[in-house]
Formats: sequence, C-alpha cells, structure tokens
Amino acid sequence: MTAEEVEAAARSDPDWEGLLDLEGWTATVVVPPKKAPISIRLDEDVLAFFKASGPGYQKRINAVLRAFMDAAAPRSGTDGA
Repeated sequence: MTAEEVEAAARSDPDWEGLLDLEGWTATVVVPPKKAPISIRLDEDVLAFFKASGPGYQKRINAVLRAFMDAAAPRSGTDGA
C-alpha cells in the first residue's frame, strides 16, 4: 500500500477519527531506570492488596513508591512564591 492508501484507509476507520490531523506532536523515547533486586518486608494486607489486582503487583508497588518520591522531591526552578 502507498502512504496515501494507508491514510485513506485510516480516515475511513471510525476508531481513527480526529487522530490523523494532529500536528506538531512529538514522541519521546523513555528508557526505564535500571531495577535493583532487593528484599523488602511489607505488611501482609498491603501485599495482598497489590497482589489482588493480578500479575504486575511489583510494578504497581514501584509506581506508588515513585509517585511518593516525585511528590516529595523539591521542585526545581521555583522560588516558592
């Protein structure tokens, strides 16, 4: 298919409505930080809560810890006023 045929097919697909006319957007490649294997003790109910959501509970725990870290980090470039 040519680029024009691909665009025409996408424009005829209702799932793509409004997505082909986005201009000026860019994508950024994000390389996740390296993981460090550790042993951590968690309260049983906390661990059960994360495990109840299914596979990937360790990633969810990491995401919560990262959100806390980001919220607690001092803001750079602000004077507090």
